[in-house]
Amino acid sequence: MALTGGCLCGQVRYSADAAPAFQVACHCTNCQKQSGAAFSVNLGVPKSAFRHTGTLKTYVDRGDSGNQVLRRFCPECGSPILSEIGLDPGFVILKAGTLDDTSIVRPQRHIFCASRQAWVEPPDGVPAYDRATPPS
Repeated sequence: MALTGGCLCGQVRYSADAAPAFQVACHCTNCQKQSGAAFSVNLGVPKSAFRHTGTLKTYVDRGDSGNQVLRRFCPECGSPILSEIGLDPGFVILKAGTLDDTSIVRPQRHIFCASRQAWVEPPDGVPAYDRATPPS
């Protein structure tokens, strides 16, 4: 499976030659602020399968664990492209909204629901956790 995507202005393009190992909707307040939305839909792909062109700028954030979260985005248009988290150094976490084709996106769980917006309800049948869970 090949995933492709990029930013709003087209300066950053990427591909990943692997199926996502996990798909999550994250409701943490930092993902809400970064995405400008109620939550961020994220796909974890092996770092070794990921390639990109164009320049990415990095904001160094801290996760709930205290570990670094490297939030990478296009410096021209500001589109959030990916995150790298200290707890999972072998993965890049792609922002689903930057994919060229989102037809494969089906979040397997919702995390950090303790900070979710009150008007958002995770779908029936999809596990929801107040905090994070390790990728499966």
